[in-house]
Amino acid sequence: MQHIVGQQRTKDFLSALAAGGRVPHALLFLSTTGGGGLAMATAFAQLLQCEKAGGPPDADDGGLFGPAEPVFQEAPEHVEACGECAACRKAAQYIHPDIHFSFPTVGTNAVSTDFLKEWRAFLAETPYADANSWLQRLGAENKQGNINKEECNAILKKLSLKAFEGRYKILIMWMPEYLGKEGNRLLKLIEEPPEQTIFLLVAENQDLILNTILSRCQLVKLDPISDDEVMQGLIAQRGLNPERARQIAFLSGGDFGAALSLADTPANDDAQLLLDWLRKCWRGHAVEMVRWTEEFARLGRENQKQFLQYGLHFLREMLSLISTGSTHLRLRPDELATAQNMAKVLDFDKLVQIAAIINDNVYYIERNANPKILFLDTSIRMHRIMKS
Repeated sequence: MQHIVGQQRTKDFLSALAAGGRVPHALLFLSTTGGGGLAMATAFAQLLQCEKAGGPPDADDGGLFGPAEPVFQEAPEHVEACGECAACRKAAQYIHPDIHFSFPTVGTNAVSTDFLKEWRAFLAETPYADANSWLQRLGAENKQGNINKEECNAILKKLSLKAFEGRYKILIMWMPEYLGKEGNRLLKLIEEPPEQTIFLLVAENQDLILNTILSRCQLVKLDPISDDEVMQGLIAQRGLNPERARQIAFLSGGDFGAALSLADTPANDDAQLLLDWLRKCWRGHAVEMVRWTEEFARLGRENQKQFLQYGLHFLREMLSLISTGSTHLRLRPDELATAQNMAKVLDFDKLVQIAAIINDNVYYIERNANPKILFLDTSIRMHRIMKS
């Protein structure tokens, strides 16, 4: 689990559970988007199946962990998956026969096993991505994802069988929020699971999960990932220089999936681009705004989204500057100087209106809006706000 960004408190807790050999039969990992819940669940499943990192044996019959050892032998406080045994290698590739996955799908009567190839590729790229990224990969477009009754019946069937080669049968269910009322089909199984069966549910919104399921799970709430932890994770996983990693950390707001996506997008000087745009909006010269819009449209959708995310970050910090007067902001020195100058001519209400427009544009760009029309309209609206 050490490769997971941040979350040291949760890592220690789960390691101690595995070391003690007393793992609850149902855990609910609750994290923010990109906070590492799925990464933590898959790493914990690998730890539980690791052939060298089992908890203490049962003194009577060897229990789940092989031949019995003397009862006076103390269990270690923490254990780590070895990463070398056959179970670890299979778990790391998401092909362990006793680690099952359930996740939202699209299509009538679709079940998770129909998409295992895509799922493994998705996890291999990053287990920090959000549900929308996964569903779009399946071609969802405007279709709603769900975990349907066919999937619940498939889970019941899979977990009724004996473990094939591992210590446990483990079901990792990502986004149980998509279960809806179909979750009632799994209540008895979660409450009274077959021997050596463990449920690892990974969620982002506790309010969308049936209370009857919540009451049967032990909650594991992950901590928010700090900017420094995101920065160090980017340096380690993407080899970024510290300045670039810190800038992305500021933009991602603790969402490591978004941070990885930003890191994989060619770097642009978003600060200079934003300042140039705001100046043109302030002047309101039609020809200048049209030229800027045409050049911006050539950047491509991912670069446009990154620019908008930067713009939202910059405006949030400006709002903090105006409302509190603090200069301890998540901005570089040159960005802070720009924010201070802009604060002299743009008040709090105007910044809130501009931020709302930019936030809407993120949504429109994700849905393939025409960038020339969108940003020319936005530029005109921003000019009116600035001069009102």
